[in-house]
Amino acid sequence: MSRFLDELRDPWGLLLGATAGGAAWAVSVHPAAAGAVAVAVWLAKTAIATVQGRGGGRTAPAVTAGSEEAYWLERAGSAARGFGELSASMGAGPPAERIALMRPQVDDSTATLERLAEQASLTGAALARFDLDRLRQERTRLTRARKGAREELVHDLDRALASLASQQAVVERLAQTRSQVLARMESSTISIEGLLARLVELSAMTATGALEPTRVLDELADNLEGVRQGLHETEQITRDALDR
Repeated sequence: MSRFLDELRDPWGLLLGATAGGAAWAVSVHPAAAGAVAVAVWLAKTAIATVQGRGGGRTAPAVTAGSEEAYWLERAGSAARGFGELSASMGAGPPAERIALMRPQVDDSTATLERLAEQASLTGAALARFDLDRLRQERTRLTRARKGAREELVHDLDRALASLASQQAVVERLAQTRSQVLARMESSTISIEGLLARLVELSAMTATGALEPTRVLDELADNLEGVRQGLHETEQITRDALDR
């Protein structure tokens, strides 16, 4: 029951129902009947999601709870589930089949987002081990000390300064990598949500016969592919940066 209640509160279910009801009303369906359409679609989406959510054995990614990456991953996961639920709720027909064909792109994007989220959490944990202010203060102190140091101490001071510079470079590289990953996660998640919102609208308009969605679906599939490729590019770039 708790799973069912959670799905009732899912904003994508509410959006799907509201859009279907609005589309029905827009084509002169009686307001009461349009409301019934909205509720029926909402409950159907909830039931489908509840059934699909049972018995899932997928291992949860190792992401820091409450982190920014966890937030974006949760939103992306909700949108990704919406694709499958939308296709299932539409029944048979070309639009549903076309949306179903997008599922591999969505699944691959979600899997990449999970890896990026894990990478962001690992990077965040590594950054927490460094105190950048302390490193800067020590570098300033040793630089000042070197100016008046005896000759036999200069070599040791230079080694210490080189070590501090290396640590600072690591911190900056980790911070830049984490920022890049989070920015890509944010933009990709919002893009996926936007694509799903368009698909919800299209499904409702198609159900009423008000729209032939083939061309628009092709455009949305191309946009989704762009999101997928962008995620892979970010994953490769950040991996290369951390391997240096």
